[in-house]
Amino acid sequence: MDSNPRVCVMGEDVGHYGGSYKVTKGLATKFGDLRVLDTPIAENSFTGMGIGAAMTGLRPVIEGMNMGFLLLAFNQISNNCGMLHYTSGGQFTIPVVIRGPGGVGRQLGAEHSQRLESYFQSIPGLQMVACSTPYNAKGLMKAAIRSENPVVLFEHVLLYNLKERIPDEEYVLCLEEAEMVRPGEHVTILTYSRMRYHVMQAAKTLVNKGYDPEVIDIRSLKPFDLHTIGNSIKKTHRVLIVEECMRTGGIGASLRSAIIDNFWDYLDAPIMCLSSQDVPTPYAGTLEEWTVVQPAQIVTAVEQLCK
Repeated sequence: MDSNPRVCVMGEDVGHYGGSYKVTKGLATKFGDLRVLDTPIAENSFTGMGIGAAMTGLRPVIEGMNMGFLLLAFNQISNNCGMLHYTSGGQFTIPVVIRGPGGVGRQLGAEHSQRLESYFQSIPGLQMVACSTPYNAKGLMKAAIRSENPVVLFEHVLLYNLKERIPDEEYVLCLEEAEMVRPGEHVTILTYSRMRYHVMQAAKTLVNKGYDPEVIDIRSLKPFDLHTIGNSIKKTHRVLIVEECMRTGGIGASLRSAIIDNFWDYLDAPIMCLSSQDVPTPYAGTLEEWTVVQPAQIVTAVEQLCK
């Protein structure tokens, strides 16, 4: 926002309150109420306003206080945001970023535990990325703001408390690249967002048991980085997908299909996919935990794959 006066932020409580998770804290004081615009509780209206602002030359960052609320703006995101560049015959670009907290938190209830990546992945024209560390959150956000395409940036409610030393110098990450988290030889584990930490917890146990897993944070949910993923599969010949998304119609299902289409001949075992159960997320903490993939399940899955 310092370097580009066309960048603005809009959403519920993003201004002087600083956002529901304090992501925009201090920005209203620094940049004023018009560039950090508090909106009414009307997701369809302010999302449409942001898309219109992008069409006329601004670079809006639209925050959904909770990503589940953006279902109210599904028409604007699908019919307008994703398609206007095409339906206008290229007359308009839509350089807008839609971001906000999502995923299963701690007893937030079903409506506040949505994973919208499964809803949005089929919309033509949208890019989707999921951050998992402070470093890639900053780098992906910068890249998304500078992109000429509409980008949905998924943040996880349980990752806001992470701390990490990030470079003082300028850096921007590629929106289409996966991250190699841990090189290995025996099995490729593909994951993203919060599940990265469940996978790395499981990896410690697996190493102690003599396994050498390769862990990739896919980051780009649309399009997939099939170059990085494919090179790993050609080395390990086994794939485990770990996601917090729903099993039916989720990111894992699309990723499995892409791997089968492109790397079938390199597989020595069926692709395994661990996903959240196809049920509304319970409020009760014990039941909530049962619906989401846990590290012990990841260990068991790798043991089965590597038999």
